[in-house]
Amino acid sequence: MKFSTEELIEGIKSGNKRLIAKAITLVESKKAEHRIQAEDLLKKIMPLTGNSIRVGVTGVPGAGKSTFIESFGRLAIAQGKKVAVLAIDPSSSINKGSILGDKTRMEELAKEENAFIRPSPSSGFLGGVANTTFETMMICEAAGYDYILIETVGVGQSEVLVADITDVFLFLKIIGGGDELQGIKRGIMEMVDVIFINKIDQDNFQKAKNTRLELKRALDFIPPKEKDWKIPVLLGSALKNEGLQEIYDKISEFIELKKKDGRFDEVRIQQAEKRFEYWVQEYILSLMKKSNTVEEAYQMHKKNASEMVSNPSTEAKLFVEKFLSGENRD
Repeated sequence: MKFSTEELIEGIKSGNKRLIAKAITLVESKKAEHRIQAEDLLKKIMPLTGNSIRVGVTGVPGAGKSTFIESFGRLAIAQGKKVAVLAIDPSSSINKGSILGDKTRMEELAKEENAFIRPSPSSGFLGGVANTTFETMMICEAAGYDYILIETVGVGQSEVLVADITDVFLFLKIIGGGDELQGIKRGIMEMVDVIFINKIDQDNFQKAKNTRLELKRALDFIPPKEKDWKIPVLLGSALKNEGLQEIYDKISEFIELKKKDGRFDEVRIQQAEKRFEYWVQEYILSLMKKSNTVEEAYQMHKKNASEMVSNPSTEAKLFVEKFLSGENRD
């Protein structure tokens, strides 16, 4: 059944999870008619957005991201908050399919009335998120969710891009991966706001304390992302609900600091500008592909690049200049 924009907006405002999901599906669609309706929907809900705390949760596979989010989400709900989870699953590079198993993994959180869980495929989009995660976030904000938790794919250095759409970037670390600092490169360390060493028990507690000390020393060599904020390195176990209240308090403290300094709104403006730049590129590429002659020129320069007839960056420059001059437009 197709819903009108007005029906979807009313559903979002009333917290109807089925219609919220329909609105997100609309925004994720690549069909031309769906894009038109999605843009209309997003424009009309903008006055309702901006009131949540956006938290990006990243870490290597096995760090316990889903367990952490479920436990943290239930803690936030117990304190009177509404929580939306946007879980990004890696897609197959072959058929773009995705398992989308987070609703199964977060079974207890899914039962909560004030929780909404939306798994989405990355569809090959880099950065640990999907290409419409930002817009999906807008829908959840308009629906009145206080916390929006984004679980990234968890595949490496590209994860730092999630910092471009969130207020807090939380990194989950586990003990037992050999050199405990080896898996945390400078890119992540420069973006992170809070570090949580997860899966702590009696057997690895001392090693976790040593790792925390090493991390704190490493952080001393990196310029602070936010003035007057010393990145906390916390220990605990999401499975045992240990250390989560401290994480919750640190996130609140960090948000208050950013608002006090005026950085909260400043960073959100910068993030919106980056989304504008991203969509400019997307729409230009889409416009190019509508023209047969431009598509031919694109394939020709692409072939020159792939066969190393000339440098790929040179071929890209020639193609873009040709397109902007109108030489190959229909």
